[in-house]
Amino acid sequence: MTHSNRMETLVLDKLGEAIPGLLGFVASGLVLGAALWAAYRVLLGNRPDLDPDKKLSRQLFMVFFALVALVLLTLALPVDETIRNQILSLIGIVLSGLVAFSSTAIVGNLMAGLMMRFTKPFRVGDFVQVEEFFGRVTETGLLDTEFQTEHRELIAFPNSYLISHPVTVTRSSGTIVSAQLSLGFDVHHLTIEKLLLEAVKKTELEDGFVQIIQIGDFSVSYRVSGLLTEVKSLISTRSRLLGHVLDTLHEAGVEILSPNFMAQRPQPDGLKMIPVASEKQAPVKKKHEESPESVIFDKAEEAEAVHEQIQTIQKSIQDLRDQRETCENAEKDRIDQELETLNERLEALQNSKNKDEGASSNH
Repeated sequence: MTHSNRMETLVLDKLGEAIPGLLGFVASGLVLGAALWAAYRVLLGNRPDLDPDKKLSRQLFMVFFALVALVLLTLALPVDETIRNQILSLIGIVLSGLVAFSSTAIVGNLMAGLMMRFTKPFRVGDFVQVEEFFGRVTETGLLDTEFQTEHRELIAFPNSYLISHPVTVTRSSGTIVSAQLSLGFDVHHLTIEKLLLEAVKKTELEDGFVQIIQIGDFSVSYRVSGLLTEVKSLISTRSRLLGHVLDTLHEAGVEILSPNFMAQRPQPDGLKMIPVASEKQAPVKKKHEESPESVIFDKAEEAEAVHEQIQTIQKSIQDLRDQRETCENAEKDRIDQELETLNERLEALQNSKNKDEGASSNH
């Protein structure tokens, strides 16, 4: 046998040994690819009714599944074990490098965003207080959370900042609205308490109460409070409570001059510093006047409305799906049409929400 014949025979033998391995590798790739596609279809495909929390958990599962599939495909490579181990080490180095070279701030904010998705300390539309900042939540993302302040400004807080600082959330079921003032010792505290409770009643707050919080050298400090059940009117209700406190005390002849009062002009004896409102000074109420909150928190109001619509449609879709499993065939066609309509509405709302969030991030 010549040298060329021996080489040809050797090549054919090598190919014969490699073909089963290649076929096994191709078969493994097809099986893993089909499994990934099936998992995507089941978890995420054609599921606009998923809320962000469920969608996020399924996306994380898909990422984990893809990494496992990559490792299994590497193990199926028809190569020597040494080369296979080197490839696995290379994959590990690449993944470690992605984490290591990523900004620690990004990783920290991402982990904080995931934590907040599970703990849910607040939702879109809630009133929140973070340090000296007060406003309403307009967007909740994986890296940051956007608030709209009392000055109609939009502030994006990194999620790592929110989990490392106390966050005060106003309960949607109601909150306490208070006003604090100091008065002189010349009026009995029981008289003041009765007048302040009258101001709470005029403001339409529930369960009003008055506290004496300090007895100072020159004045007595009072705090009047009441329960506000409609928290969306928090800003305007605080203002109305202060106004009613002023009106009630002045109408009763109680001067608000403490803790210190200085007047440079000579005043007649017995003059009380109580303003008297005339008809021209009385505020004019408009029938269709918008509340301050609708102007201050316009984006928060829109975001909360869209969020509530999405949740309502998602619940309706789930109810129809449960109903479809137990109904007769004649009813299934009607339910399918309703599901299609609801899915279209849900997709349109989510697309509109994503466009608004994209436009906000560009600004």
